Amino acid sequence: MLRIIIMLSLLAIFPTSAMARSSIECTVLSIYDGDTMTLRCVGQKVKVRLYCIDTAEMKQTPWGIQARDYLRSITPKKVSLVKIDTDRYGRIVGEVYSDQLNLNLALIKASKAAVYNTYCKKPEYKKAERHAKKSHNGIWSQSGLHQTPWIWRRKH
Repeated sequence: MLRIIIMLSLLAIFPTSAMARSSIECTVLSIYDGDTMTLRCVGQKVKVRLYCIDTAEMKQTPWGIQARDYLRSITPKKVSLVKIDTDRYGRIVGEVYSDQLNLNLALIKASKAAVYNTYCKKPEYKKAERHAKKSHNGIWSQSGLHQTPWIWRRKH
């Protein structure tokens, strides 16, 4: 029942598939971790999972905290949201922008996130990740499961 209510409220914000690629202005309410935020869009509170990326979990210290703090540092109070999909938890999966800056892509470029290949269909993310890996900064400064949060979650 809760999932149906969530889906109906998402339809109110993004009423048709034709609207799926248009952006809407939102207010940032909170940033929980490096790839999840809560926004208020058109009067609705929505949870957003950032498309194409995966960051270390908060328990994967210090990587998860660094990703969250970096996202907080580059995110203004007002953002634009482009919905790509809805995940199995009812969250909007989307790209979040500050003016022309794609915050999802900025996390990859800053070596704070990895490309979530299973769900990512945009080549610019893989290209940015290749450049980030060459820098040997952030999550690429040493090997480990912080580079593949999806594997860490399965193990824990």
